[in-house]
Amino acid sequence: MDSVRFGRALGVGARAAAKTLVTAVDAAATPNPSPARKPEQKNAGKAAASGERLGQQVARSATQAVETTQGLKRGGKRFGQAVWKPFVKLSGVLWLELTGTFFGIFALFAVGGAWKMRTAMHESGVSPLAHERFEWAVVMALVFSYFCVTSFLKARRRGRGR
Repeated sequence: MDSVRFGRALGVGARAAAKTLVTAVDAAATPNPSPARKPEQKNAGKAAASGERLGQQVARSATQAVETTQGLKRGGKRFGQAVWKPFVKLSGVLWLELTGTFFGIFALFAVGGAWKMRTAMHESGVSPLAHERFEWAVVMALVFSYFCVTSFLKARRRGRGR
């Protein structure tokens, strides 16, 4: 170690020791903030005061524990309202829209089938089986269209908060 670094380290240490010494002298020179007591009452009063302080600390700790528990319950409830409620609402709306889309796809297939049966019915003449299949295709298209529309309407109502 060179002399410059040694001198710096020694100077820093000396300054820290001087500050500690000044702080200790100031603390020793300040007057006692608590009033002077009689020597025989000092020990009895000290025990009573420490018992009171311990009792107050225990009461404060118990109160803080109860407040913390209640605060956690309130915070958990608010968290649930802030995070989970919109999540549940959004997932419900999304589910209704998804099912509405599937019903719409089935309705389109039923309309396509009804259109094919209509052309087949006109080409082959009036066949009771072709006519019955055409009617069933139209009924299925109407039922799935109804489910599709009502599912999207429910999703819209739920998304608006009604």
